[in-house]
Amino acid sequence: MSRRTRTARRRPVAAAVLAAGAVLLPVVPASAASGADQDFVIEDPRITESSGLAASRKHPGVYWTHNDSDDGAYLYAVDSRTGKTVATVTMTGVGEPRDVEAISLGPDGNLYVGDVGDNLGGTWDHVWIYRLPEPAQLRDQTVAATQFTVQYEDGPRDAEALMVHPKTGRVYLASKKQSGGRLYAGPEKLSAQGVNVFRPTGADVDWVTDGAFSPDGSELVLRSYLGAKAYDWKGDGGLGEPRRLSAPLLGQSESVTYTADGAGLMYGAEGTRSRVVRVDVEKRDGEGGEGKAPEGAKPPGAGAGGGGEAGEGDGKSTSTAGLVVVGVVVLAWLGLRKGRRGAK
Repeated sequence: MSRRTRTARRRPVAAAVLAAGAVLLPVVPASAASGADQDFVIEDPRITESSGLAASRKHPGVYWTHNDSDDGAYLYAVDSRTGKTVATVTMTGVGEPRDVEAISLGPDGNLYVGDVGDNLGGTWDHVWIYRLPEPAQLRDQTVAATQFTVQYEDGPRDAEALMVHPKTGRVYLASKKQSGGRLYAGPEKLSAQGVNVFRPTGADVDWVTDGAFSPDGSELVLRSYLGAKAYDWKGDGGLGEPRRLSAPLLGQSESVTYTADGAGLMYGAEGTRSRVVRVDVEKRDGEGGEGKAPEGAKPPGAGAGGGGEAGEGDGKSTSTAGLVVVGVVVLAWLGLRKGRRGAK
């Protein structure tokens, strides 16, 4: 099924989600802040299903993203100052991507691209990871990538989150399930020969659509459709107790990454002219407690039109019942979307 047909079929449900959000979420005025690593809108009309974000290390204020499926082997560098694409990279040596869901930068200076989604609900016997050097120059170019074949030790999984640890360089995947999702660790080093087996770490995670390590590797943030959680990183895939983070509701929330300096989290979503919203990293209020926003920090959702969570944003409350309604409608939409995509 083409993207155009799929989009047309899901428009009525998507409209219902957006309408519900418009009624139930507080209206937040646009941010006056401008510059790198602030809220922005992805202006490129080609990017309609942004499904991953990675902050560039070579080009301050630039974020790498990609479409979900049906796009090809393309990566886009978007300048957060303007929302405009400043480079399009075409990967070679990777065959035809199937369901690209995530992107991450490793300590080796390489971009890791996760072609790890499974529109058929976890039935493909293998998926792929692509690795390529982050370009030194921002211009349209073709870059050779290395393709790695991946299998899960406990059988096929649908996944949308790929994270590379910023110290060890080890690659992790999180399977996407409403309950019973798992965190998986890849081998110490990926091999282009044979199959790379990813094994469960013992950490259970639910409904993960993306994830990101803090730049110092001490924390892992996992994103879902309706929120985000942070975990202390214990090494070898061990996670501390989850801490719920303030995160904007953005429709189909698909991506998260830290800013290069680790001071903020950038949350993104799918859709034409999709929004990327910055939330300052929260200071902890006691060991293992809920996060506390830094004094003077911008509230979640301020800026490029992102809605805040209940009691956040411009100070207007969103009722719990309202958020439940939004959640139900979003999940219904996503269920229909997966059904349509699996039928193509």
